[in-house]
Amino acid sequence: MQSLKRLFRPKTIAVVGGGAWCSAVIEQCRKMGYEGEIWPVHPKAEEVAGLPAFKDVASLPSAPDASFIGVNRFATIDIVTALAARGAGGAVCFASGFLEAEAEDAEGADLQERLLAAAGEMPILGPNCYGFINYLDGALLWPDQHGGKRVDKGVAIVTQSSNIAINLTMQTRALPVAYVVTCGNQAQTGLAAIGEALLEDDRVTALGLHIEGFGDLRAFEALALKARQLGKQIIALKVGRSAQARAATVSHTASLAGGDAGAGALLSRLGIPRLYDLPSFLETLKLMHVVGRLPSTRIATISCSGGEASLSADTAYGRDVSFPPLNDRQRSDLRAALGPMVALANPLDYHTYIWRDTEAMTRAFSAMVDPQLALTILVVDFPRADRCDASDWDCAIQSAIAVRQQTDQPVAMLATLPELLPEEVAEQLIAAGVVPMLGLPEAICAIEAAGQPLAELAHPLLLPTKTHAEPDLVPEGEAKAWLARFGLRVPRAKPARTVVAARAVAADIGYPVVLKGEGIAHKTEEGAVKLNLGSGQEVSDAAVAMPTDRFLVEEMVTGAVAELLVGVVKDPAHGFVLTLAAGGTLTEIMQDSASVLLPASDAALNAALDGLKIAPLLAGYRGAPAADRNAILRAIRSIEAYVVAEAEGLEEIEINPLLCTPTEAVAADALMRRKDMLR
Repeated sequence: MQSLKRLFRPKTIAVVGGGAWCSAVIEQCRKMGYEGEIWPVHPKAEEVAGLPAFKDVASLPSAPDASFIGVNRFATIDIVTALAARGAGGAVCFASGFLEAEAEDAEGADLQERLLAAAGEMPILGPNCYGFINYLDGALLWPDQHGGKRVDKGVAIVTQSSNIAINLTMQTRALPVAYVVTCGNQAQTGLAAIGEALLEDDRVTALGLHIEGFGDLRAFEALALKARQLGKQIIALKVGRSAQARAATVSHTASLAGGDAGAGALLSRLGIPRLYDLPSFLETLKLMHVVGRLPSTRIATISCSGGEASLSADTAYGRDVSFPPLNDRQRSDLRAALGPMVALANPLDYHTYIWRDTEAMTRAFSAMVDPQLALTILVVDFPRADRCDASDWDCAIQSAIAVRQQTDQPVAMLATLPELLPEEVAEQLIAAGVVPMLGLPEAICAIEAAGQPLAELAHPLLLPTKTHAEPDLVPEGEAKAWLARFGLRVPRAKPARTVVAARAVAADIGYPVVLKGEGIAHKTEEGAVKLNLGSGQEVSDAAVAMPTDRFLVEEMVTGAVAELLVGVVKDPAHGFVLTLAAGGTLTEIMQDSASVLLPASDAALNAALDGLKIAPLLAGYRGAPAADRNAILRAIRSIEAYVVAEAEGLEEIEINPLLCTPTEAVAADALMRRKDMLR
């Protein structure tokens, strides 16, 4: 495919069609001061929106850099064919009714194939796509109103929703937006490829992605790598957290990894911070535009109200944002600036003794700034302009700007309520290098996202293959045998097909033993597992009571200081998701889990283990011995090795529990589902 540069930075624009949408494209280009040529194309009209029209694509003076195709889906294919033949730079396909409508219209998939064939190497956005706005050059292939304005530099936003794109252009948060691009159903050009092209524009400072689904995972890996190479940041708003997003299958793992655990693991792996609402998304982009990625999430706030100081601390509670204690230098300088009447702390209430004294305010605010902090925040809420006079707040604006200039450290001005920081003030602050932050919760979310450690990019993802067969439950003994070949420690065990055989096997293994009924996924719930059986009679009684006549007799492993769940599910959208969780009977009660994608780095696995609520048990809790961390990691690596080697046909694996002792990690139970029983 050609580069997207001609499409996104066009010197000539063709607008094909004559409806209101096409006229709107021309009008929006005029309003933005687009300096290139605009060529309407219509087979009958003499002019469109006051511009002379060309009869067809062949009649155009030259191949257009960018084309907006505002005709029906059938005619769209013909127009794309003509544009590609002329060597056009790219096109926006506005029409719907292609693959995204397949459920309602059987023609949709066929039409999409024809559209792709017609485009060939020419880039297309869509179909079912609003297009894009280039606020840097004033070039719009956009058939509607928008709320943005020309900028010299700014952030780029790519979304799969045209309506959300419109809404984002209407923000009054002073966020400079360089590009807004919608990608429709991504028939040819995906969200990641669009993002990569936008990052290559030197005037783009950061990239925000609104994601409904990922699509080409390799393209997202390439996007993350490109961002690292360019030293630019990407953030994402990924929808799909609700339980309805994915139905759980047989195992606990599938339940824990259901919904969008795979999406979260993918974004974490790529080093892309994830936001969960539009205001926080915009505030994070603004923070990254002004100061870039934060080196940490250690902050200070300074306000003239104890209520605001307390609210700042409480809003950050439970988030990865901290208020480090004041150091000796800060205390000394603050005391000199504020006098003896102010209790010094972080967050700081500086009272109102120095309000209106710009020099004194600057000294006090500068005293709080310190290299140990990622961001120093001045909490200032402005009065509403329609009923009040805000001139008394000029001292705060001047002080914030002076602090930024004098300290050369990141400084923000924060309004606790979004509506209490006027847009014109926010623009003035950005021009001076001060971050205007609207809304306390949104600001804390933005700081947490912008200060996430930049993870090292891992090896390429293990991508799942698509198979249509129904998966089968692999007998536990067979599943363990396979995993043992890859190094997993499993209990000594033998199958038994009768009660008498179970007694004989138990005697051979040596008491105590565990008796399990095979062919049952949830053994505990079905009464198909009995622990610590110490005699033949206990084995017989347990076997007779089980809802099966196939058994597995195992050695009883003792001395566990903790139980883990280690599971892998094939997620068609994200790859193979490895989930670590509290195991045994605690799995469903605690819902304590962390997920990563395979293959995983040692750092990712250790971070996942350390992030569990039961991590203290693994480390040795209240004098108890610690679990053997190396043995746990070896067990996880053994499961990973099996998945990598036998990925085709594998649906899921669950080890629950993995018994973690001071000397080893033993897979007490194993569930495996495959779509091929030959492996």
